[in-house]
Amino acid sequence: MVAPQGVAIPALCRLGATQLAALLTKGEVSSREIATSFLEHIDSVNPAHNAIVSLRNRDAILAEADAADERLRAQGPDGLLHGLPIAIKDLAATRGLRTTFGSPIHADFVPDADSLTVERIRAAGAIIIGKTNTPEFGLGSHTYNPVFGTTRNAFDPRLSAGGSSGGAAAALALRMLPVSDGSDMGGSLRNPAGYNNVYGMRPSQGRVPNAGSEDLFYSQLSTDGAMARSVADLAGLLAIEAGPDPRAPLALQDGLSWEPGVHARPGRIAWLGDLGGHLPMEAGVLDVCERALARLADAGCTVEPVTPAFDWERLWSAFVVLRQFSIAGKYGPLYDDPATRDLLKPEMRWEIESGRRLGVEALYAAARTRTAWYLECLRLFEAFDALALPSAQLFAFDAEWHWPRDIAGQAMDSYHRWMEVVAPGTLSGCPVISLPAGFHRSNRSMGLQLIGRPRDDARLLGLAELYA
Repeated sequence: MVAPQGVAIPALCRLGATQLAALLTKGEVSSREIATSFLEHIDSVNPAHNAIVSLRNRDAILAEADAADERLRAQGPDGLLHGLPIAIKDLAATRGLRTTFGSPIHADFVPDADSLTVERIRAAGAIIIGKTNTPEFGLGSHTYNPVFGTTRNAFDPRLSAGGSSGGAAAALALRMLPVSDGSDMGGSLRNPAGYNNVYGMRPSQGRVPNAGSEDLFYSQLSTDGAMARSVADLAGLLAIEAGPDPRAPLALQDGLSWEPGVHARPGRIAWLGDLGGHLPMEAGVLDVCERALARLADAGCTVEPVTPAFDWERLWSAFVVLRQFSIAGKYGPLYDDPATRDLLKPEMRWEIESGRRLGVEALYAAARTRTAWYLECLRLFEAFDALALPSAQLFAFDAEWHWPRDIAGQAMDSYHRWMEVVAPGTLSGCPVISLPAGFHRSNRSMGLQLIGRPRDDARLLGLAELYA
């Protein structure tokens, strides 16, 4: 995995979670040594990139590391993340640690309980050292907010790190963390993974339970997931996050079972590209992704260009409607309160206002479109093991922008239209992984999305293993 040039990386920080866990178990290194190395590296690198926020007191972190070392000697590891530092995306509640959601409304909010995913990460032995930056309430694939400011790309701090898991991706790429959690509604794991040259995976809908929400039945666009610099680390964190919970009625009833080599076999890949010219693409994006597909072909996969006969404008409309329904319902009270309305960014106000204009017919039509697309995916999966798309329609852009206003001369009609390429993966409900596709000659990286068969997360990880 390519590291950013000009960044001095300590030896321990070069290692991923699986490698560090092995060293800890053998007694070749202590949790205190690991934590110290990462904290010193964060002090050195984070000021230029602003990826990690709400960093905890060093003495408190090292005290937890000492306790982890004692537990390891007494009873063995708690799990894969035993004694390893991790920073949690600032959309997930962390007990006793400030959780702002990137919003000034919650700038001083300290939860008294963990989210389910954080609860599981803690139980696996991780030491939570802080949070990773995110856009306000996760809206938009560019990480900036009025609480902490802008997160900058790992390879060029003048550029966007993507979003909404932009802080997680940049911190991971810069080796400030061994592995990162994240979440994804509209590419929030895939886009920043591509922009920072790491792996990001949105698991099958329901693989990682959605517990603690006010809506456990209808809002089925977002899911927690993982980022890593290796497939083994990616699978390891997903296995920790996955599995049923009675508080999540739509959760899949099995976890994630994956072993190196077991699922790594060639398959047939449908290259959807720019959806038959529907999606505007910056020059070079398709070239980088096609080089990544050539690597999969060299590993034995068959790659075939395919343009499904689907109404892509209808699919995008369905994504927008279902998203507005979810956002307007969840955040409407903040809009209604005069004390908080003006603290919401314009894009949030637009989502809520648009969502409140929706009628029953529009919602039902969107649900029917999503169903039609899922059935089209099933038809494609009769012949193919995965569907491939770029992880974004343009390379990382100026970090001072709020969002790209055009691509290849075509104006974007909303703050998220430039990420339309992620909608097919989200609306399929299938597992989607972003592979680090490589770099354009401008030294900007891109990701390659692979959409896998329904609930076949392990097979998708196997394709990624072939690619690695």
